[in-house]
Amino acid sequence: MYDIKKLDDYLNRLFEEKKYPSVAICVRGPEGIIFEQGYGYSDSEKQRPAGSNTVYGIASMSKSMTTLACAILEAEGKLSFSDPVTKYFPKFSIPGTPAESVTLRHLAMHTAGIPPIPPLEWSIVMNTPGRDTQSSEALKASAPNKMDKIEDIIDYIAHSWEYEPLGAPGEYMSYSNDAYALLSYVVDQAAGITLEKFLQERIFKPLGMTRSVLDLDGKEAIALSEGDIADLFDLDDDGNLYSDQAWSVLPPYRGCACVKSTANDITKYYQMLSQNGVFEGKQIIDPKAVEILIGREFPETPYPFYCFGLNKRIKNGKVICEHSGGLHGVSTQGGLIIGGYSMTALCNQGDVSMEPFLWPCYNLVLGLPLDTSHTFAIPSGNKFSMPEAVTGTYISREAVPAYCIVTADDEGNLFARYYDEDLVLHHCEETLFSARAADNPDEQRTTMRFLIRNGKAWGVRCYTRIFQRVNK
Repeated sequence: MYDIKKLDDYLNRLFEEKKYPSVAICVRGPEGIIFEQGYGYSDSEKQRPAGSNTVYGIASMSKSMTTLACAILEAEGKLSFSDPVTKYFPKFSIPGTPAESVTLRHLAMHTAGIPPIPPLEWSIVMNTPGRDTQSSEALKASAPNKMDKIEDIIDYIAHSWEYEPLGAPGEYMSYSNDAYALLSYVVDQAAGITLEKFLQERIFKPLGMTRSVLDLDGKEAIALSEGDIADLFDLDDDGNLYSDQAWSVLPPYRGCACVKSTANDITKYYQMLSQNGVFEGKQIIDPKAVEILIGREFPETPYPFYCFGLNKRIKNGKVICEHSGGLHGVSTQGGLIIGGYSMTALCNQGDVSMEPFLWPCYNLVLGLPLDTSHTFAIPSGNKFSMPEAVTGTYISREAVPAYCIVTADDEGNLFARYYDEDLVLHHCEETLFSARAADNPDEQRTTMRFLIRNGKAWGVRCYTRIFQRVNK
């Protein structure tokens, strides 16, 4: 039914082109594992071939596990996504926003109004040994404390003068790791046990995810890996590839990014969600919880819509739910197709995209050519009619301040300097653009949707994060 050799050849060519240290792939269907393969070596000495049972970090793919825990607890009557955040954290507030108006739903959907802010990056550099790059040193110098407690995040959100809220709760979506840090501790309170224990007892163990764990520093992952765990690769300040075993340690952000797992295990998890909580004929999770997580409340369109920890979209008539992840030495992408299909791509080099590896896995199941793109930002070939409305400088304060500088030439063509990379903006529709590498117009680097008020953009959503205009 499936041309596995064709997929393997396609992925192998892609891997050789990208030259990453390793990538592990697994595709699962109702009949079991359809495809599993590792490419490259998981260690710097090239002694350990990567495979679907190699342990990798999964970074932000952890988020849906945290919200699934919340959904299970809601189905059991132990919390509600409509609860105000102050029920669990009385000192929580966002400047200028009525405290009781921010709910767990807003946290889960990244719509609380919190823009990109630096506490997560501070937490990493202040708590991870050996982070001594130029950018890390700059972050350490700006950190107000070790940012190792949830109270530190709550205090920053409530009292910092460095950021301006995006809008009222529910008004704008902008990806917020800080929101998911809070949800991690909500689970602790509502469940009466730690999130770590909850995931192990209620999700990992029932699914047979024996090589999965939520731990802060990787020690538990190393212990259960039986030696088959990926080294972590990244580029240094000079652009040279290096490796270490220094997992990012970010204590308050446990449920955001700290699960370690395998391609095989993660496809078990996603397949269970794709089958309304059933895995291998057993009801593992209450179907009410799955409905809460990704169900009919959320729209089904070609454009990704962020539910509770997963993006939901339609492709070729099928519902796909997915998420990516990234940290030092970690780049991941995984998802499901409703009806029993799941797929995962894990890599041990940081800051690279796994979409090119995951899309052909979707396409195999969907019966599409393997090279079919899944981007929703399709250039229209037309110029944007209001270039003067969007030109300017926009800022994200998630780490060392990052800028998106948008300019236009005399003919109305738009360009952006984004994270020190030159991009060309191709108009798609309304205020949506496909931002592509200036030296490679076929390579989309991000999407940009400008947010216009009174004839002028006050912000731009770069993929999922809103950068705010400087000097409005």
